[in-house]
Amino acid sequence: MEKRPAGAETTVARNGFDRFFEISARGSTLSREVRGGLATFFTMGYIVVLNPLILGNAVDGDGRRLAMAAIAAATALVAGVMTILMGVVARFPLALAAGLGVNALVAYEIAPQMTWADAMGLVVIEGVLIGILVLTGLRTAVFRSVPVQLKTAIGVGIGLFLTIIGLVDAGFVRRIPDVANTTVPVGLGINGRLVSWPALVFVLGLLLTLVLVVRRVKGAILIGILATTLLAIVVEAVAKVGPSVVDGVPNPKGWSLNVPAVPETVVDVPDLSLLGNFNVLGSWERAGWLVALMFVFTLLITDFFDTMGTMVAVGQEGNLLDDKGMPPRTREILLVDSVAAAAGGAASVSSNTSYIESAAGVAEGARTGVANLVTGALFLLAMFLAPLVVVVPFEAASTALIVVGFLMMTMIRTIDWSDYEIAIPAFLTIVLMPFTYSISNGIGAGVITYVLLKVVRGKAREVHPLLYGVAVLFVVYFMRGPVEALIY
Repeated sequence: MEKRPAGAETTVARNGFDRFFEISARGSTLSREVRGGLATFFTMGYIVVLNPLILGNAVDGDGRRLAMAAIAAATALVAGVMTILMGVVARFPLALAAGLGVNALVAYEIAPQMTWADAMGLVVIEGVLIGILVLTGLRTAVFRSVPVQLKTAIGVGIGLFLTIIGLVDAGFVRRIPDVANTTVPVGLGINGRLVSWPALVFVLGLLLTLVLVVRRVKGAILIGILATTLLAIVVEAVAKVGPSVVDGVPNPKGWSLNVPAVPETVVDVPDLSLLGNFNVLGSWERAGWLVALMFVFTLLITDFFDTMGTMVAVGQEGNLLDDKGMPPRTREILLVDSVAAAAGGAASVSSNTSYIESAAGVAEGARTGVANLVTGALFLLAMFLAPLVVVVPFEAASTALIVVGFLMMTMIRTIDWSDYEIAIPAFLTIVLMPFTYSISNGIGAGVITYVLLKVVRGKAREVHPLLYGVAVLFVVYFMRGPVEALIY
């Protein structure tokens, strides 16, 4: 039985559209879904700009680069289509786009050993393999084998992960250079002080958003993003802050990624020349079957468990999980996610995966796939309206991530911290996600320690058989560095 969302007003469907998407049944309204879809887009729309920067700045084994304009257009296209597909098929408020981390792996580790088409072919293979695991029921079975409290820890860990992402993207927290001769890895602002205009804009925007949230203002997160963006535009117009990097020279006091300004042009024609530019067999000949297999395994493990953690966290935020910690239509969610992985490779934009930023939309009221229709439509428009996408700076969008991080953190109260057999794995899951900047690392550490502690306590039978297999796979995943060193 699915939990009824908090604040549900009615379960009587108003029309066929309402009945299909279960809007009223989940205690939502059309206006909430629209707000949620907008909030999700504004918190993850940066990928249309960031993905081209990551993929476009790398070269393949032949020294070739991908055109940034083509990457941006294809990134928006695949994100839009896959997000809408998730909304219609799974009817769950989970948006998809090119996966961060995976795109860096493709750009800086895989592509240099082969051609871009070969590298994207491996991504297609990985997506197909995950799809097979879904269709055979294995991926869903693995998800069910994870204890409920460990699933809760995954959601809490992702909340902290979102928080650190938001703080770093906004420049509120920065890495301290090794040359500083300090044991402190990160610090506040620049040299322990907030001395830039973007930092001030972020702080003011965050405080405004928190006030709106506490006062239960509808659309608080979305209002916070838009208001902060407007403030950023005004500040940039007056102070002329500029970007964080000018002609290759760092500008620590500049805006992160996007410089807020009224765009000179609004509409542009998308370049879709990268669609279909992949080769599923070339990598096996160019880099060797063992190297190619290792890359596919790494991509598969990362996508497999990142999505599991993401859909749990989003489901927790929207009170959409059942008593076993499962979201509605789990199989459909995982199937669309696997299709998105293959689609990302087929479009040369790297594997597409579920985005934890979707939690911002859920916090804004989204409970169904209708929010995805809004987010997906905005991504498709972004192909033509690229100038508008780059108006919102990280300093504005990051305010939502901090608030969502707090909301997800509140679930920590449901973990039994007196039971060390679950508390220790939960703790490692929670802390390793933000500290290693990886959802998969946190899940892996939690699963391995959970299985280990159960075995040494003589309770091996309490562990689901599949979880033993998952633990072994994660051991291999963490050991892939030495394995790759032997291969190379």
